[in-house]
Amino acid sequence: MDWAKDFYSETGRWWAKAEARIGDRDHHRVAHLHEYAGTQAQRVLELGPGYGTTAAVTANAGHTVTAVEISDRAAVASTFAAEVTGGTLTVINDDFYAVQLEGQFDVVSYWNGFGIGTDADQRRLLTRIAAEWLRPGGVALIDVSNPFVWASWHGDEEHLMPNPEQGYEHELYETTTFDPITSIATDTWWRADQPETKHSQQLRCYTPADLSLLVAGTGLSLTTVVGDPADLLKDQHEYLAVLHHEVSGASDGLS
Repeated sequence: MDWAKDFYSETGRWWAKAEARIGDRDHHRVAHLHEYAGTQAQRVLELGPGYGTTAAVTANAGHTVTAVEISDRAAVASTFAAEVTGGTLTVINDDFYAVQLEGQFDVVSYWNGFGIGTDADQRRLLTRIAAEWLRPGGVALIDVSNPFVWASWHGDEEHLMPNPEQGYEHELYETTTFDPITSIATDTWWRADQPETKHSQQLRCYTPADLSLLVAGTGLSLTTVVGDPADLLKDQHEYLAVLHHEVSGASDGLS
């Protein structure tokens, strides 16, 4: 997982002017949070908040939000924290596999990022969520990469031209590959003026059935996949998984 900090820091510098803006996606995420956790003031832990746009909307909805970001994008997230007018937003620049946090949370969210590292790494994180961070009766909301769509993108190449008016300052290339044996998608980017320096992210993808097997024994169970699976798994590169503490003696499977 050593690549993660450098990849998200470097690409964050490329895209911050264009993408560090609150948009519909952030509001949709908070709507899901309210649907599955309630609208009352909650203590929320957001893992991997990136630029902090969703964390800011969550805080402005009246929640107390702690956001843990490993990359330099945390600096941008901190500017959003300073502008929160509803609840509160605290940004911590740290590795959430190592960070030590006080107390438990009503909600643990991980939007767009789960799957970094090995299955063992995912289980280690899920175990921390269950044992350390998520209060009894709380809910974890995790975006999971969808292998069906990532597999359909195998071999795709993109050439993106600068668009300074929109905040995109660099000419960029991208290639995407998918390994069907490991179910790992690799997304590689480089600047046209620096072709020798390439930056890749690798994301382990899981079907809902695979995710149910992954979480077994971590203290969590998968209770819901948001949306119609028939359409969702065909069209969306990630899906939202809703997890709760595992109930002793309960059978596996989705409710």
